[in-house]
Amino acid sequence: MKLTVNGVEHEADVEPEMPLLWVLRDELQIRGPKYGCGIAQCGACTVHMDGIAVRSCQIAAGDAEGAEVVTIEGLGTPESLHAVQAAWIEHQVAQCGYCQSGQIMQAAYLLDMMPEPTDEDIDKVMGGNLCRCGTYPRIRAAIKAASAAMKGA
Repeated sequence: MKLTVNGVEHEADVEPEMPLLWVLRDELQIRGPKYGCGIAQCGACTVHMDGIAVRSCQIAAGDAEGAEVVTIEGLGTPESLHAVQAAWIEHQVAQCGYCQSGQIMQAAYLLDMMPEPTDEDIDKVMGGNLCRCGTYPRIRAAIKAASAAMKGA
C-alpha cells in the first residue's frame, strides 16, 4: 500500500486494517505520534490527514491510502518551526513531553480552523488531548502566542 506521509510517498507491506499509528511507528519509523490509550481518547497519536486532526490509533492504514498524512515531523523544520512549535518552546509547555506531539498537532489544526480562538474554543478543541503533567495553562498561552504570531506574519 502507498502512503504519503510528510510529503514523501512510502510503500508499506501491511494489512489495510492495521492502525495507521503502527504503520507510522513500526513500519515507517516515524516516531512522533505516540501510543497513549489505543481508543482515541488521549490524543497522543494525533496526526493530520488531509488537513484534519485525527487519532491515528483508530484510522486503518487502508483509509489513509491516497490521503496526505502529516505528523509532527512534517509540521515544521528545525530551521523553520511552525508557529505552534515555536510558541511551545517559548512558553516551555512540555514537562515529560509524551503527549506534546499530539497536543501540537491538535493546536495547529485548531489555528487552521480558528485563527483567533477564545479560551472556550481552545478548551473545546483541545479538550480531548490529555496531559498527565497538567500543562494546560501553558498550552493555552502557547496557542494564544502562536495565534498572535500567525496573525502578525
